[in-house]
Amino acid sequence: MYRIGFLGPKGTFSHEALLKYAKDMSYEACDYSSIQELLQAVQNNEADEAIAPIENSIEGAVNATLDILAADVDLLIKSELVIPVRENLLVKKGTSLNSIRHILSHPQPLGQCRNYISSRFPNAQIKATYSTAGAAEEVAGGAGDSAAIGSSAAADAYGLEIAEKDIHDCENNHTRFVVISHTDGDRTGNDRTSIVFTTEDKPGCLYKVLDIFNLWDINMSKIESRPAKNQLGRYIFFVDISGHREDDDIRDALTMIKRKSSFFKFLGSYPVTGD
Repeated sequence: MYRIGFLGPKGTFSHEALLKYAKDMSYEACDYSSIQELLQAVQNNEADEAIAPIENSIEGAVNATLDILAADVDLLIKSELVIPVRENLLVKKGTSLNSIRHILSHPQPLGQCRNYISSRFPNAQIKATYSTAGAAEEVAGGAGDSAAIGSSAAADAYGLEIAEKDIHDCENNHTRFVVISHTDGDRTGNDRTSIVFTTEDKPGCLYKVLDIFNLWDINMSKIESRPAKNQLGRYIFFVDISGHREDDDIRDALTMIKRKSSFFKFLGSYPVTGD
């Protein structure tokens, strides 16, 4: 049976992304409690693919996914999908909002609802959990003075009430997920390529790499920096560009970038989602 991993348990937005991606597939869903465990499962062939969050429209990059792809595994992105995120306040049935002393959720939803929490529950203690569904599970088994931030699916899974709906601070709240495997995606004509690299710490080095995209008339849709973790002030750069590694201009540009980089890693070419 084809095994697809996701950041569990059931009721997370990662689980929702899995259901959307694999709706026409025959597969076994395997839940993991951290992104590290999730991607290592694919690296070790315990799972064939994994669905991992990589970017949110409010909070930005999911740093754990970027860091692990760059340094800890030799895997590729083969697909992407975007999930609309609707955050809700979940409580045990019969709980009064005045009795809530603790707010639980994954760090990403906590950030997406920062203004709501500070205005609605200014004195509540905030607790980060490994997933939104894990927060819902903890609230369901608690004393009734806690609330979780999560999806309606998490409320259904753990028998909670939705006390308040759509509590995220910005209306256009979406999370981009990527499908991680040992192979990347086939060329479709509407593709994205992801790479990570760093350069020598000298004037103009980063500019010379980025100018390659200009020379080849390649659209760079994203650039994200992360600490290199070997020296303060040193960074690696994650870049998304339009096109596929099999396109002549992309292939030639990547060859030039490799030559000008002190570290380079290809993260995959894959179809661009329109959802």
